[in-house]
Amino acid sequence: MSKSVLDMSVSLDGYIAGPNDKPNNPGGDGFILHDWALTPDGKFRQSGPAGELLGEIEAAGAVLSGRRTAEQADHWGGNHHGEEIPIFVLSHRPPDPSVANYPLVTYVTDGIASAMAQAKAAAGDRNVHVIGAYTAQRAIEAGVLDEVQIHQIPVLFGGGRRLFDVLPSRVELEIVRVIDTPEATHIRYRVRR
Repeated sequence: MSKSVLDMSVSLDGYIAGPNDKPNNPGGDGFILHDWALTPDGKFRQSGPAGELLGEIEAAGAVLSGRRTAEQADHWGGNHHGEEIPIFVLSHRPPDPSVANYPLVTYVTDGIASAMAQAKAAAGDRNVHVIGAYTAQRAIEAGVLDEVQIHQIPVLFGGGRRLFDVLPSRVELEIVRVIDTPEATHIRYRVRR
């Protein structure tokens, strides 16, 4: 059965982007949160713990993202991780006409529960890769997020965009796995219901 898994790199003080995060400066000034996943020449790692974790992301059957994240990444060119899988974008308004260039991108305007149901149906028995702070918060509120995978980077940003800025109530998590590397501590949690 498909699980929804939020997968985010986060600074130790809870930020997913530093100061001045905007479309022409994604991640903010001096963004380093994805360095754990990259080789020195800027390619995705294929081996070791990082390669295994990236393999889990690449095995997803669908992506669910917020509009801001999707637009900053130009909808990943319509192809999130090298395989043609559906990308669902949670939004309050219809997409820009340019999204028509990406047939696998679907904007969902009737809420997180609908977006997650569509993503899980499309993923089949594979996981749904969930991205973005707003989407994560809405999915937790609606009770449709199954797991949280955090790549905690040993840096303090001191400001920027937080992953979990506002939640309506306390959320209990259960640690499923911890992988410690010099670049990051990777913690996977199950959301308790």
